[in-house]
This record gives sequence, C-alpha cells and structure tokens, in this order.
Amino acid sequence: MVEWITSEGLTDYDAAVTFMEDRAEAIAGGEADEAIWLVEHPPLYTAGTSAKPQDLTEPDRFPVYQSKRGGQYTYHGPGQRVAYVMLNVGERGHDVRRFVQDLENWVIAALDQFNVKGEIREGRVGVWVTRPDKPSRFDGSLREDKIAAIGIRLRRWVSFHGISINVEPDLGHFTGIVPCGIRDHGVTSLVDLGLPVSMADVDVALRATFKDAMTPRVPNAVI
Repeated sequence: MVEWITSEGLTDYDAAVTFMEDRAEAIAGGEADEAIWLVEHPPLYTAGTSAKPQDLTEPDRFPVYQSKRGGQYTYHGPGQRVAYVMLNVGERGHDVRRFVQDLENWVIAALDQFNVKGEIREGRVGVWVTRPDKPSRFDGSLREDKIAAIGIRLRRWVSFHGISINVEPDLGHFTGIVPCGIRDHGVTSLVDLGLPVSMADVDVALRATFKDAMTPRVPNAVI
C-alpha cells in the first residue's frame, strides 16, 4: 500500500528532509507503508551531490540547502508541485536506473493527461518539452524547455526526495542558478505553455498515472 499525503501551504525544507529520512527508515524496517508526499516549498535552491559552485549565480537571492540527493542545483517554490517518493526500491527490483526511468515515465504520463508531450533527452536530467512557438536563441531550431526535475537518494534501498513539476512558479526565480547545470535550454511550466492547470489538477493526474508507470512491488523480496 502506498500512502498519499498532501500538505497545504508551504513546507519548510529542513522539516521535509527530516520527515523523509524518518519515513524511509521506517519503511526499510517494515514499520510503515510506502508514501508519496505532495508539497510546495517557499522559494529556495537546493544543491545535489554533483552541484558546481559556479552554477549558483545568485547565492544571496534565496536560501540554499545542501541536499544529499543526486543531481545539481534546482529551484523549489510556490506554484511547483514537489512529489517526494518514499518507495521500496529493493522490492521493486533492486534496479536504480529502472526506478529513475519509472519516475520519468510517471511524469510523462501525468503531463499527457494535459496533452503535453514530455520527453527525455540523453545527457540531460529531467523531462523536457519542445516549444514550436519559440525558436532556440542559439541556432534557430525549435527550443526545448525543462518542465520537470528528478533527483533521488536511497537509504537501505528505500528512496526519498523525488520529482518536481512546474505548474505555475515564477520562472524568473530559476535565473539565480544554472538549473541542473544545463545552460543551453530554458525552463517552462504548464501555465507558461498556455494551459489553465491548477495544482489540484496535477495531483489528480499524478495519482491516476502512478500505478501503471511504476514497477510493481514484490513483497518480502530480499533487500
């Protein structure tokens, strides 16, 4: 069973990390169900384990948190749906690469609920959309913007951290970092794409597509 938790308002980042670490430990010990936690944060930047100092271009703009998740710098803030995934990867095949692919497929399936085609690009983390309305500033080809980020950590084969989908954040807040270390592409959101989508709409889409996108658990698998 996966418990779905939705927090209203803005969730403190340090409190979120503490909750995730405690829940992951309880899941690994067989003392709690898996969980998906849907939150929004106040404006902040997080640095993953591969973050480069030069990619934090405005270090005094928002609080910066050192995160133990994979990846580089990312932004979280109001209007962005963060889905923290506390799932037993050990009982889902012990395959971290496939687990990340499952998360990518989950985001893509959720975006498809709004007729948005999310895509994966080799060498670029996250989920991307092609912008037929906006040419690239580099070569005139169609621009590709990032709409969702993915970054996880495992403890005793249980995941935490997770995914974020841009619903209607202030896209200007991304300019204080080089998102995920990628300089040649932009950032977008569902509302920026012209879709009148609410946070509640995205939550419904995430729940509707989760089961089919994720590798099923095999209970009592050897961890």
